[in-house]
Amino acid sequence: MTMALTTENTVVGFIGIGVMGKSMARNIMRGGYPMHVYTRTKASADELLAEGAVWENSVAALAAKCDVIFTIVGFPPDVEEVYLGEQGILAHVRSGSYVVDMTTSRPDLAARIAEAAAKKGVHALDAPVSGGDIGAREARLSIMVGGDKESFEAVLPLFQLMGKNIVLQGKPGSGQHTKMCNQINIAAIMMGVCESLAYAAKSGLDPATVLKSIESGAAGSWSLSNLAPRIIKGDYAPGFYVKHFIKDMTIALESAEAMGVDLPGLALARQLYSKLAAEGGGDDGTQALFKLYS
Repeated sequence: MTMALTTENTVVGFIGIGVMGKSMARNIMRGGYPMHVYTRTKASADELLAEGAVWENSVAALAAKCDVIFTIVGFPPDVEEVYLGEQGILAHVRSGSYVVDMTTSRPDLAARIAEAAAKKGVHALDAPVSGGDIGAREARLSIMVGGDKESFEAVLPLFQLMGKNIVLQGKPGSGQHTKMCNQINIAAIMMGVCESLAYAAKSGLDPATVLKSIESGAAGSWSLSNLAPRIIKGDYAPGFYVKHFIKDMTIALESAEAMGVDLPGLALARQLYSKLAAEGGGDDGTQALFKLYS
């Protein structure tokens, strides 16, 4: 039986204070947990430091002081370095601690991290999220978890400070595989949202009025309700970066190929998003796909 992770006995670390990480770490702090943070650009953490978080100068320094460590970084090589590098988490974390990668990363890497963690007596979970910047801010992310049940139940009170829909999917890597299912679905939906709005505009309709009719029917989706209004306003600010979405689609396509699954819709979406990135849209939000249609 693992000890309950309470605000009195648990120091939390958070690595990666970006669009998502800042809100996620803040919500844990609001739950009363002491928070230590590290991110490559210290200025990104200034708001949290002003609110009481403690700055650490390196991954290694943070790992040595924290009982539960969350990470949400950019790409699989970043995850690998943060966890498995000489100055990484697993080289410096205490036995009995919990490490939770919330980056969308490779399922096979998640399994490798869990295996390496177990050898050190460390509990590892992969727990990518969906819900974008709004979900992170409002603590209603969907959290998809891979790992053992006991570790999941121990960390659950912390997950509940960040999200609403929290599901243990299975063994290590299962959270990442589930996130791939999520991204495959979103890729097709975003093409549909953009093509629908382009058609509406070209036919002389008011896209905002069209949205009133279609978002509550069979065409309804999170993307239609949350991102179509941004498209209509010409707001392409990132809730989720195009460059990160391309990374996710690439992981999904490579994982699918390894399993012998053909995903032509996803391949087309990646092709379109890659064109958008080549035209300078890599740091836009995913809704910026509409630029290709306008």
